[in-house]
Amino acid sequence: MSLSFVIKEGFSSIGRAKLPAAITVTISFFALVLLGLFSTVSLSFFDVIQELRSKVELEVFLGDSMSESQAIDATGQIKMLKGVKEAFYVSKDDAAKTFNRDFGEDIVKILGSNPLPGSIRLKFLPDYATPVCIGRIVPEIRKIAPDSDIRYNQSYLGQIEKNARLFTLLTGGIGVLISLATIVLIGYTIRLAMYSRKEKIRTMRLVGATAWFIGAPYVIEGALQGLLSGVLAAGAVYLLFDQLLFRYEPGIYHVLQPSALLIYPATVLFGLTLGILGSAFSVSKYLRAVSKR
Repeated sequence: MSLSFVIKEGFSSIGRAKLPAAITVTISFFALVLLGLFSTVSLSFFDVIQELRSKVELEVFLGDSMSESQAIDATGQIKMLKGVKEAFYVSKDDAAKTFNRDFGEDIVKILGSNPLPGSIRLKFLPDYATPVCIGRIVPEIRKIAPDSDIRYNQSYLGQIEKNARLFTLLTGGIGVLISLATIVLIGYTIRLAMYSRKEKIRTMRLVGATAWFIGAPYVIEGALQGLLSGVLAAGAVYLLFDQLLFRYEPGIYHVLQPSALLIYPATVLFGLTLGILGSAFSVSKYLRAVSKR
């Protein structure tokens, strides 16, 4: 009862049930291709969300009572707050120059004075650019600059988070359904293989073979089916992205390509994992049922 015998049995089991194994590998292949495509799009979507979050700005309009030296000191304190990526001071003169550049008018000449307030502009780390985190940071800013008017695009930020949650639920739900279907499919194939060899399994139990020794070849068989499905699926996803998409939609390809590089090995590993889980579950259930007879 050596380990080499168990491994050899696992490989030879596929040869004894070619048709069920081929059907399982084929269906698992399509399931993993679909899962790979969804995963690639999902990762790319979250990259876009992180990019949008990194561009969220908050502006603190300072009161007239705050001097320039106090404003610079407040900027330094705000920059030290957790989650703040950048904080820089915009003086009244800088604000007037920006107005002139954007609108082509000199506000000082028009009004005879500069009514624009000094301000502090903030950018956040992507993980902190959420309504909840910014809601926690705003009171800290008010403590540093009490006489100030804090503004940021709350509706835009809320829409980003709403879309992120919706997309996460959608892709997560689809991923779970595909994974469960693959596990069940591989499990039924392994159970069918064990049922076809029930007399041999009964004999092995009578002579004292352990559950591990009986079930290990079937777990190896399921793992091989999952691994083969994963390798084929990763190859198919590669052809879809790095050949067809690159040739016909290079713009979309450059958005998805960084995520696809992670999905290729992940698809192989995930196929192997699903194969092991499906076969292990089926083997355990079958052996428990046999032991009760």
